Amino acid sequence: MTFLALDVGNTRLKWAVYETPCVGAKLLAHGAQFLENIETLSDGEWTSLAEPKWVLGCVVAGDPVKRRVMEQLDELWDTQPQWVVSTASEAGVSNGYDHPARLGSDRWVAMIGARQRLLASGPPRPCVVVMVGTAVTVEAIDTEGRFLGGIILPGHGIMLRALESGTAGLHVPTGDVCDFPTNTSDALTSGGTFAISGAVQRMADNLQRHCGVVPAVYMTGGAGWKMAPSMSTPCELVDSLIFDGLLEIAHRRMAPG
Repeated sequence: MTFLALDVGNTRLKWAVYETPCVGAKLLAHGAQFLENIETLSDGEWTSLAEPKWVLGCVVAGDPVKRRVMEQLDELWDTQPQWVVSTASEAGVSNGYDHPARLGSDRWVAMIGARQRLLASGPPRPCVVVMVGTAVTVEAIDTEGRFLGGIILPGHGIMLRALESGTAGLHVPTGDVCDFPTNTSDALTSGGTFAISGAVQRMADNLQRHCGVVPAVYMTGGAGWKMAPSMSTPCELVDSLIFDGLLEIAHRRMAPG
């Protein structure tokens, strides 16, 4: 029963095919496509795939992009996709957002993936979930699996473009991260990195005070590998966190009762 998982972000569509819809299933194929090139999937990478029995995805790019993805699926297969919508609770995580349905589905799915990973590795404890992409989100989940709340801040690119457009003489840099920058490029790159790192550290501190336990920190997203070496709090980099969440949701929805 092959399973196609879709993560449609603000910049790219990422996809993965698994042997079965459960965490730990064998990965058969995967790839990514920029949103402007979605129309090439049905006559490109997806043509070599067997028809999946189930398609489950999360999308934050908006309805027009979702329709374009569904058109590509329709050209190849009869399988109708399902799309995750944030709810009051699912797969062992409860949603503390004021209006649960307004929480971004990618944030929700990543938290479910993180919670599953946490419980698979040891006893329950709080955790912080960080997604580093076009925007950066930092979520807090307590020991019982309650999403307490989270923050959103600009990603690296947005920060740097804002400085470039609002400050004379500054240009988007290719600098390095260093403790004491002595040139403008390094100062800009380090500033953006430290802003994100500091936000994660603050959330981890808040969660530790709230729960009385040092939280685990999971980081994912396209720019996570750039951020991980500069984190001031220990974190585990997990590229597949959203896919882990989609697998867990699919498994729970299939389970009897």
